[in-house]
Amino acid sequence: MSEKSSSSGSDEDVDPESGQPVELGGVLSKWTNYIHGWQDRWVVLKNNTLSYYKSEDEREYGCRGSLCLSKAVITPHEFDECRFDISVNDSVWYLRAEDPEHRLQWIESIELHKAESGYGSETSLRRHGSMLSLTSAASALSATSTSSFKKGHRLCEKLAEMETFRDILCRQVDTLQKYFDSCADAVSKDEFQRDRVVEEDEDDFPTTTRPDGEYNHNNNGSKEKLFPPASPKGINGIDFKGEAITFKATTAGILSTLSHCIELMVKREDSWQKRLDKELEKRRRVEDAYKSAMNELKKKSHYGGPDYEEGPNSLINEDEFFDAVEAALDRQDKIEEQCQSEKVRIPRLTPVPPGDAYSTIGTHRFATKVEEMVQNHMTYSLQDVGGDANWQLVIEEGEMKVYRREVEENGIVLDPLKATHAVKGVTGHEVCHYFWDTAVRMDWETTIENFNVVETLSDNAVIVYQTHKRVWPASQRDVLYLSAIRKILATNENDPDTWLVCNFSVDHDNALPTNRCVRAKINVAMICQTLVSPPEGDKEISRDNILCKITYVANVNPGGWAPASVLRAVAKREYPKFLKRFTSYVQEKTSGKPILF
Repeated sequence: MSEKSSSSGSDEDVDPESGQPVELGGVLSKWTNYIHGWQDRWVVLKNNTLSYYKSEDEREYGCRGSLCLSKAVITPHEFDECRFDISVNDSVWYLRAEDPEHRLQWIESIELHKAESGYGSETSLRRHGSMLSLTSAASALSATSTSSFKKGHRLCEKLAEMETFRDILCRQVDTLQKYFDSCADAVSKDEFQRDRVVEEDEDDFPTTTRPDGEYNHNNNGSKEKLFPPASPKGINGIDFKGEAITFKATTAGILSTLSHCIELMVKREDSWQKRLDKELEKRRRVEDAYKSAMNELKKKSHYGGPDYEEGPNSLINEDEFFDAVEAALDRQDKIEEQCQSEKVRIPRLTPVPPGDAYSTIGTHRFATKVEEMVQNHMTYSLQDVGGDANWQLVIEEGEMKVYRREVEENGIVLDPLKATHAVKGVTGHEVCHYFWDTAVRMDWETTIENFNVVETLSDNAVIVYQTHKRVWPASQRDVLYLSAIRKILATNENDPDTWLVCNFSVDHDNALPTNRCVRAKINVAMICQTLVSPPEGDKEISRDNILCKITYVANVNPGGWAPASVLRAVAKREYPKFLKRFTSYVQEKTSGKPILF
């Protein structure tokens, strides 16, 4: 896949006028899902938001997704120099740039936008006033103060008592203050009158009782105060003694209530502490459960990402790989069963050429290679496996037996497989024809996603390219192979002729390997012989009198990094199903039709 990256912004990271990071846009490869893999997308970085579109021309239709970068975590990939991941909570984008330089440019721009988005940044302080923080703090303080003493009915009562005592005490303080002010005024007036009396004595004016009744001079020259003694009410009618007694009682009541409040709070401290500890423990458990759930959610969200698919650095272990492949194959089987029940096969006019057309050796550029492969299969593939200890019988279902020989090379499973089967009512010619004919390939082959003939070499040889359906987390496989059908005449008149289809990997300029698929190598042969039992009397030979003996051999190098246990399990499961599905298809196609030897 070609990867490009461009920038629609300037070369500077920050706009000199606004002080904001500039907009950045370009093409990045984004991991879509395990079916479509990496796809080119137009990505735009603007105003602390990363958005992507299917293409630059489709921006007017709106973005297909966006991420706010305030809490984003940018992670350059450990092994892929062009890849970087962006995660926000449980959402992860996997992105690839054209080269490491473009990756660095994107990461630095994203980090710059992220830095300018926080509340602690200079631009953030310009955007958000401080009154919000002050208001929030005041609101929090108000909420705290109004809810601080909601616990305990008795404590609330005591606080109400203190409110009452406070009001009484305030009034008493005002009353006493007035009394003290009056006393201060009286003392000032008394001193003033005393000074006047002293001045008159010095002038030797005989004095008796003053008209105002304030002073009286005795014969010995002394003076007596003529004010009557203070009444119990005091000045301005204030009962100072009574006020003092009341003030003392009020303060005593306050002190008593405060002592009671303190006593209540001390008694409740243990209870509150236990409640606090219990709440803290609940909070800790909830936080642990939240973290665990988030980790599981993040794992599931990442499960299916590029780090969990087949590869040298895959994060998925062998057991998880096996379970995922098994589940995917089960889903494919259910889908195929549903499709088969709903599918109405369209009759195809595929005339079968006479057998003589397949007996000759071709003259194309691969003719020598084809003849070599045919001779090898005739020599080795038809050998009996009964006496060979290296072959292990892994499946036996009626007439069908499947053998396997375990072979590994550089950690890759290369187990040869051999299956033998006997099918009634069909001939070797018919079986090999339907196995080779590309016109009906998609009717019985359910594992193929795309299929096309790259080149037709002759009437009995073609070069085929096909991609197989993805079974996640395994990588998708494709195969480029030459398929040839041959009729091998028997050397002994008592032996049946042999029909053979051999498929083996080749190279071709029109189907080069791509990064999308892992190119598998194959060497497969379908070898068939027709046995005929004589009919009774003068009856003609019918399909009840014929039996096709099938030998199917497969040598496959799957490439890639799939675990050996998974490859062997898949082969053991799929090959018998394939053989039964194909032979049933041939029986259905030939039923009621003339026998083709």
